[in-house]
Amino acid sequence: MKILLIGANGTLGSAVHSALRKRDHQIVTASRSGSDISVDITDPDSIRSMYERAGRVDAVANTAGSVPWKPFTELSAQDMRDGLTGKALSQIELVRQGSMLMGGEASFTLITGVLTRDPVVTGSVASTVNGAVEAFVRAAAIELPHRQRINAVSPTVFAESMDVYGDLFAGFQPVPVAVAADAYIRSIEGRQTGQVYTM
Repeated sequence: MKILLIGANGTLGSAVHSALRKRDHQIVTASRSGSDISVDITDPDSIRSMYERAGRVDAVANTAGSVPWKPFTELSAQDMRDGLTGKALSQIELVRQGSMLMGGEASFTLITGVLTRDPVVTGSVASTVNGAVEAFVRAAAIELPHRQRINAVSPTVFAESMDVYGDLFAGFQPVPVAVAADAYIRSIEGRQTGQVYTM
C-alpha cells in the first residue's frame, strides 16, 4: 500500500513509520520539516499542496496535533481556538480534502488520546478536542464516499514520554509507543471503520 504518514518525525510518527516499513508499505512522509513533504496541517492550503505532491495514496495516517496545556481558569478564547485548530479542525480538514482525492477503499487514521475519557489538570483543551475528533470519526464513518474508512487511535501516555509528562499522568499506566503504532496497522490494514482504538 502507498501510505501518507503525517507527523512522521514525532515520537508516535517515528514508531508508526518503523511499523509500516516492516510490513513493506510504500511510505510518503509529511511534517513541518525533515520529511518528503513539508506541511502545516493547520493551513488548508498547505494540506491541499501536500495531497497534490503525494499523489494518489491508499491510506492517510496522522500522528500530528497540538493543544495548549493550561489551568482552566487561565485559558483564553484564543487558547480554545488554537486547540481546536491544532488538533481537531486540522484533522477534519485532512479527511475533508483527502476523501475527495483518494481511492474508493482508502482509509484515514487520526490521533486522539486518553484525556477524552480520563481528564487531568491543565488538559481541558486536550479533552475537548480529543472528544471532538472521536465524535467526528464516528459521524464521518457513515458518510465517507465509496468504501472509504476512518478510525482513531487513542493512547494513554507513552512510556517513552514519562520523563516529560509523568507528573501530569500520575497513576496512569503508560504504554510503549509501539503499541499505539500497532493500532495504526490495525486501522490501515483492517476493514473496520468508525472505531476508536484505546490502549
